[in-house]
Amino acid sequence: MPKKYYITTAIDYANGDPHLGHAFEKIGADVLARYHRLRGDDVLFVTGMDEHGQKVAQSAAKENRSPQEQVDEIARRFQEAWSALEISYDRFVRTTSQQHRIGVRALIQRIFERAPENFYTKTYAGWYCVGCEAFKTDEEIVDGKCVLHPTRTLEWVEERNWFFRLSAYADRLRTLVSSGNFLQPRSRANEILSLIDQGLEDVSASRARAGWGVPFPRDTGDGEPQTTYVWFDALPNYITAVGFPDTNGEFAKWWPVDVHVIGKDITRFHALIWPAMLIAAELPLPKLVWAHGFVLLGGDRFSKSAGVTLDLQDAVSRFGADPFRYFLMREVPFDADGNFSWERFEERYNADLANAWGNLASRTIAMIEKYRGAIVPSAPLNELDAADSADMTSYDAAMRENLPNRALDHVWATVARGNEYVDRQAPWKLAKDPARQDELDATLAALARQLARQAVVLSPFMPGRCAELLSQ
Repeated sequence: MPKKYYITTAIDYANGDPHLGHAFEKIGADVLARYHRLRGDDVLFVTGMDEHGQKVAQSAAKENRSPQEQVDEIARRFQEAWSALEISYDRFVRTTSQQHRIGVRALIQRIFERAPENFYTKTYAGWYCVGCEAFKTDEEIVDGKCVLHPTRTLEWVEERNWFFRLSAYADRLRTLVSSGNFLQPRSRANEILSLIDQGLEDVSASRARAGWGVPFPRDTGDGEPQTTYVWFDALPNYITAVGFPDTNGEFAKWWPVDVHVIGKDITRFHALIWPAMLIAAELPLPKLVWAHGFVLLGGDRFSKSAGVTLDLQDAVSRFGADPFRYFLMREVPFDADGNFSWERFEERYNADLANAWGNLASRTIAMIEKYRGAIVPSAPLNELDAADSADMTSYDAAMRENLPNRALDHVWATVARGNEYVDRQAPWKLAKDPARQDELDATLAALARQLARQAVVLSPFMPGRCAELLSQ
């Protein structure tokens, strides 16, 4: 029976066009989803849009249109971008959908019923970052600005809201994160453990006078309507995508999620608030939260507000989707930050795809066509297959550990080995010697088998090019 594999990305905030940071996360998750499909797993890959919140409403007002019109247009642009990048998601969640709205309210109501002491009302005053859709602590403010959105002006907000007693879960969250299994890579876990040790503060679960969102199921007793705070709205997408509040059927099949792929800037929401919500609701916890790093441009993080941008459509059109996917996965570690530059892109493209793998493929196919009439000879496995076997095993291990860049290191070790094998065997010389035709067959067969292996294991990274190579 196939093993289920449920993978999600963060849902992107509907306030602008998709950028390289969004693409890096989606490509990484897509590579993992495609790898697990290759293994024969039953895969569900979910992505989508976070469409509520003050920032969306403000952006729509500036464009002189309704928030729904705004998010409809932005969702279309994101879906077009993922189509161009061959992102093979199975479901695209939108938090404005009726199914999601029902699920959010049901989750909050479930917490009220099973852990009512975890919700309480109070008047809160603090600095609010619209960019983060979060209140900021003193440690998160530098020179009066949010450290993540230094071009935005913080807003002083004072209102009566519902709060969630996150502080009550400190010990359970510390145990969960300390296990080393729930949150990876380890550097992210260490950061969250440090936050827990500093003391967790309770978090707002609702906002007053913020109409664009899911109505909170309870009022605060003062008659002022409450809207579900954007993170209490966004995080449940992972369960509403599989049918919650119905906890049978699809939910029972797919939940808990096997891996949440997110950016490191939202780790605390996924590693603290989300599991605490699920514990309070008496629902199973995610198996793994994987917090990748940032793609940097000239050492700076991509940010529309900070003016650090790169046109994604231009980036894809220069070399095509497959080389773009390959470069990001090869050059940027999935567990750390990495840099993007066109100079490095061209170097990597020429060295890896044109000269190394492209040369190996073109030489091998040309020689089989020339010396064997385009028929791959039948010959037993040899030393090339045996040498590649260790790298294929290491590739598999790296992919299971969510480290596609390391997996590619092992594939390219086989590419180098293949080119060395061609030079050493010199099939053009073997072809001239009637006494060495069996040796020629063995050489060409081994090279064909190697190319086929490479096309299979590289197909999660470059699905188009690998399909073409397998066809050849």
